[in-house]
Amino acid sequence: MNLVPESSPAAGPGHVTTGAPTVVVPGPDVVPTPLQTLRALGSGPRGLLEAEAEIRLARTGENVLPARRPVPWPRRFLRSLRDPFTSVLLCLGLVSALVTAWGTACVILALVAVSCLLRSTEEHRADRSSAALRGLVATTATVVRRTSADSPPREREVPVADLVPGDVIRLRPGDLVPADVRLLRADGLTVHQSALTGESAPVVKQALDLADPALSGAGPFAQPQWCFQGSSVTSGSGTAVILATGGETRFAAAHDGRAGQRGASAFDRSVRGISWTLIRFMLLTPPLVLMANAALRGRGLETLPFAVAVAVGLTPEMLPVIVTTTLARGAARLARTGGVIVKRLPALHDLGAVDVLCLDKTGTLTEDRPVVAAATDGRDRHDPDVLRWAAVNALWTLQLADLPAADALDEAVLDAVDADGPGAAGAVDPDAYEGVAVLPFDPVRRVATAVVRRPGRLGVHTLVTKGAVEAVLDRCAMDGEERDRLLALADRKAASGLRLLAVARADRAARAGAYTPANERGLTFLGLVALRDAVAPSAADALGGLARRGVRVKVLTGDHPGTAARVCADLGLRPEGRPDADDVVTAERVDALSDAELVEVADRAVVFARCTPEHKARIVSALRAGGRTTGFLGDGVNDLPALHAADVGLCPRNAVDVAREAADVVLAEKDLTAIDRAVLAGRRSSGNIAAYLRITLSSNLGNVIAMLTAGLMLPFLPMLPAQVLVQNLCFDAAQLAFAFDRPPASVLRRPTALRPRDFLRFITGFGLLNAAADLATFGVLALALHNASGDGGEAAFHAGWFTENLLTQALVMVLLRTGRSAAERGAGGPLRAAAAGLAAVGVALPLTPLGPLLGMSALPPLYYLLLGSVLGLYAVGLTAARRRYERRHPADVPDTARERIGASRGTRSGPTRASCTVAQCGNCCCRGETRTERKAGPECCATVWNPGTC
Repeated sequence: MNLVPESSPAAGPGHVTTGAPTVVVPGPDVVPTPLQTLRALGSGPRGLLEAEAEIRLARTGENVLPARRPVPWPRRFLRSLRDPFTSVLLCLGLVSALVTAWGTACVILALVAVSCLLRSTEEHRADRSSAALRGLVATTATVVRRTSADSPPREREVPVADLVPGDVIRLRPGDLVPADVRLLRADGLTVHQSALTGESAPVVKQALDLADPALSGAGPFAQPQWCFQGSSVTSGSGTAVILATGGETRFAAAHDGRAGQRGASAFDRSVRGISWTLIRFMLLTPPLVLMANAALRGRGLETLPFAVAVAVGLTPEMLPVIVTTTLARGAARLARTGGVIVKRLPALHDLGAVDVLCLDKTGTLTEDRPVVAAATDGRDRHDPDVLRWAAVNALWTLQLADLPAADALDEAVLDAVDADGPGAAGAVDPDAYEGVAVLPFDPVRRVATAVVRRPGRLGVHTLVTKGAVEAVLDRCAMDGEERDRLLALADRKAASGLRLLAVARADRAARAGAYTPANERGLTFLGLVALRDAVAPSAADALGGLARRGVRVKVLTGDHPGTAARVCADLGLRPEGRPDADDVVTAERVDALSDAELVEVADRAVVFARCTPEHKARIVSALRAGGRTTGFLGDGVNDLPALHAADVGLCPRNAVDVAREAADVVLAEKDLTAIDRAVLAGRRSSGNIAAYLRITLSSNLGNVIAMLTAGLMLPFLPMLPAQVLVQNLCFDAAQLAFAFDRPPASVLRRPTALRPRDFLRFITGFGLLNAAADLATFGVLALALHNASGDGGEAAFHAGWFTENLLTQALVMVLLRTGRSAAERGAGGPLRAAAAGLAAVGVALPLTPLGPLLGMSALPPLYYLLLGSVLGLYAVGLTAARRRYERRHPADVPDTARERIGASRGTRSGPTRASCTVAQCGNCCCRGETRTERKAGPECCATVWNPGTC
């Protein structure tokens, strides 16, 4: 802690001063005494004068977090234009306007406006919902102030916003620490600061005058004399002086806007890659069309509108609308059914692409309460009487001690005894004893003692002591060798992640006087009660579900590595069958690794223990650098850097205010099942977007290749710009069905990502096949129209190609939905209805009065017969090509297709029986196997192999 001298002499306590109080910054190097701190702040043990507090409040401002300024709706609308696809469409619309293709320009600009409107409106709604969740910080605090220099100090409740540096406050159980403070006095004070550090256990705080040398490098949160805003008092009481308020607290430092600079998410990277691929195609198309027509046909700039129309035809102009509509529908469904708020629409896609989920164990994997794991004697043998003596202590401590709240360890012991039921004959019966006195637990003694008597044993009192192992052994009558043996036994148990209570007792002659800690001597050691964190009931099922969906869970915690590893092992998260030094990694090892080394270690490890906020952020960044799409679930100030570093940040609704503002997705509760539902919603949206891109881009590419070829072969333009515009409008209207389609079940089984290289490979192959069908139509038109000539021949050619284009696009929409079973492909739905409507328009439009207006005429019946043959062959070729593509590139298609391929080869997909592990399979990997019957390692799939779960 550094004390900066004031610019003017500080007045003594009780004097009003207009000089600014010293800003006291907590730091581990120098710890001033309470008196030095009070003098530096211009305060005293009796508190500030009311007039001085008002002056300081006017100077320092209210004790509130810096409010995040809401983004106005118009600014959100303009920000939507920065989307790569939207920018491409906007440029094409402007180019179309420059070449006087007003129809094309109006349609494109209207699509841009609709997309931006949908996106900005949905994100604005999500922001308003998130703003309604504010309200973590305490509303009032107990402060000590005086009305005048001669008046006595008086305690009163004041709004937290009115606190100023130098105020003296009282802390009691249940209070939220309203600012950063220095303790002046503490009586058994413990605070819960998991929101700041991630540690689940309360931390002892004491008003030490000097720094503890053992904690010199432990950081400010470990210093016993300081408490920080965002923590809460669990037991004891204290008096403290406020060091910093508002924006000067460490809680607010995490709220700094500079921490919110997030890199490109998975969605941003995918869209950017696909956009640049399309941009390259579009930039090449118009010059090629102009040069080819000038060289071969002697045409000049009159072909510029056609060249622009071809470029527009390549562009999936409905993509911004479909992406926004799909994501908005998914976000609205999540908000309606699960109370999940998606603050940033692309984050829903990122959820679907997540393959690594990082989280803390407290409140997610565990219930933040202990349960008894075992009770053993000094030889590590099961002994139920040890637990029952501990229950005697817990029962009378709760009844006789004036505690503000029941101790969680005492409740765990009593719950365990109740669950065991009545003991055997001769067993200790806690209800048979009467309480005489109690010496409650305090952080200095680290033990609690209950004095009881048993009716019928007159003149005898029994002291039952339980607490920290070392503290209880110090009070027992035993030699040094026995003490060392018991300490080694306790260390082994603690290393496995158990929390230990030692239990001892002694009979004493009854006495009328009060019992004191001096009576806690010469005890007989009984044994150890081991406790572990209670596993959340839904955690095991949720972890299994996430594993089956291809999401690996990693635990980033501030707790002891043994504690975290035990919880993970209990849930089957840690692969016990293949122990590895990289399974559990401590913060010290993370510090010793380079960024490149951490990428490899982070991918293999399951647990990261003793993590600071910086460690969490670095681990998440390393996972992303290794190609993982990473989600992070956090709820405290210590989670902010990692929330910003992840592709998608998640937090529960009851998280601290700054965590909710930093998160992309706000969950109804801190529950893995809620994340599972959100991941499913993301994959549904992503699956529809991926299907739209595959189908549209391959169809558009085929049409562009055919149009360019026809433009060079024919003495007239293969399609007029107006016809291209109408064709695109019809196809665009049909494509809206993708936003309402139900993706195949197989899409939900693994992360869905938009990979530019995969899309390029897909659209190139199927685009060439589409172009072949278009060019085959030339032969059909040549046969059907061999007697036509002049304008009538051109109009008939335009009508024939218009019809064929829409029919092939309808076929593509139905047949290229990869990864579906026969039942799924045959089921009705919005996409099939849209394809049927598109085909009907393609056939009927040239025959209506609109046909001649668009430069099209009726076609002879022979054309339709020949076209039917071409379309039949195209459908057969499309189906065969799709199956061949699924066989050659199984990584690019959903699991159902891969399973079908494996079955056709007579092999099974997925892990082999020998390599199947609990981590891969989740809760159970064999048909009919329950969680309690699950085996680890090679035996995981020893029964009937079930590909649906592994």
